[in-house]
Amino acid sequence: MTTEAAAAAPRQSLFRHHDFRQLWMGDTVSVFGMQFVGLAMPLLAVQVLGASAFEMGLLATLESLAFLLISLPAGAWVDRWRKKRVLVAGDLLRAALLLTVPLAWLLDVLTMGQLLVVAFAVGCITVFFDVANQSYLPEIVDGAAIGEGNAKLQASQQTAIVVGPAAAGALVRVVGSPLTIAVTSVCMALSSLFVSRIRHREQTPDPAARRPLATEVKEGMAFVLGHPLLRRIVACTGLSNLASSAVFALFVLYAVRTLGLSETTLGLVMSAGAVGGLLGAVTADRTARLVGEGRVIPLAAVVGGAAMVAVPLASVLPPLPTLLVGQVVAWWGVVTYNIAQVSFRQRLCPRPLLGRMNASIRFLVWGPMPVGAFLGGLLGRDPATAGSLEVLALGLVPTMWVFSVLGLAAALPVLLSPLVGMRQLPRSLDALAEEGRR
Repeated sequence: MTTEAAAAAPRQSLFRHHDFRQLWMGDTVSVFGMQFVGLAMPLLAVQVLGASAFEMGLLATLESLAFLLISLPAGAWVDRWRKKRVLVAGDLLRAALLLTVPLAWLLDVLTMGQLLVVAFAVGCITVFFDVANQSYLPEIVDGAAIGEGNAKLQASQQTAIVVGPAAAGALVRVVGSPLTIAVTSVCMALSSLFVSRIRHREQTPDPAARRPLATEVKEGMAFVLGHPLLRRIVACTGLSNLASSAVFALFVLYAVRTLGLSETTLGLVMSAGAVGGLLGAVTADRTARLVGEGRVIPLAAVVGGAAMVAVPLASVLPPLPTLLVGQVVAWWGVVTYNIAQVSFRQRLCPRPLLGRMNASIRFLVWGPMPVGAFLGGLLGRDPATAGSLEVLALGLVPTMWVFSVLGLAAALPVLLSPLVGMRQLPRSLDALAEEGRR
């Protein structure tokens, strides 16, 4: 059968694929749990521990700092291990670490220091988990089904995000943020159970064939930086992540103290934003066919970046409708963008290089996140009470404006690129040569 005929042949839904179902259920439950901790942990810091703007920035910094510190060697290590074991162990370890927070609160010994340590430790494990997670899908489904698999994973994740924050906000109001974090541990334990039921047997790379760690790390980075389209995508995503990390490091503090939103209203805003993500997940394939696989990337980047401006606008316009509309549109752009670019690079990359490729991209696009979060916390301080480095203190709202505009400007690398004129993206290992001939 020719490649064209194979591509045109009808394909069964991945929901009938046993291993994909287990991966999908595990991923969904895990993401659902992370929605609880994603709202409960900053609320705990603000309401229980009385965190300042700088401490909120530091908390967000430590949550993602590991991607800057260890993501490159993590990719090489993941390529040497069985990815299923990394996923199962990662969920169990994160569950145990998060459980220490409500336990310490019950014993009345919880401190901001412990919260920062837990955030950093969970972030370190998440580096390995995320690299393995993004590298595992191509192992268990055919290449032609990777786009469908990513869309289904994104759809279920967005569904969890729709329900999660609103449920978390209500649960925080009933039982408090520390006990809400405990729910995440249960979700992650269930996730590890589902993934452990995957039947696919991975072939562990021969240890005798291993080369020095630095050599293997360089191969992953060279693959990413050596391709002109991937370079553009990495630049766009990295700048966008830097800007959004600064904004969302302060978002809970801004929403509660500046806008006066309650926990349930804040959860509603975050859930409503996920409706846009769900819409992006279910329409991503159709949108790509309509405007082109290449063109959808800059389109989604511009839409998502423009919608970020709704966050500071909420300080001068009615807060709730402004945030609701902005979050819906922003998440549509983010999810549509991610499905297109993640599917592209998964198809393009040789399987033995998947872990290192994903880790290299994680380093380049998630590495700026702790930097953005730290800058957000530093600039977001009240100038009247900033003390040291007062000249760098802008206040919450001006800081939101600065980084929201930067988020919109982040679309320029893909907007001013060959992607704008491309209906189809390269699918083979000679993609670099094909792009060079354009």
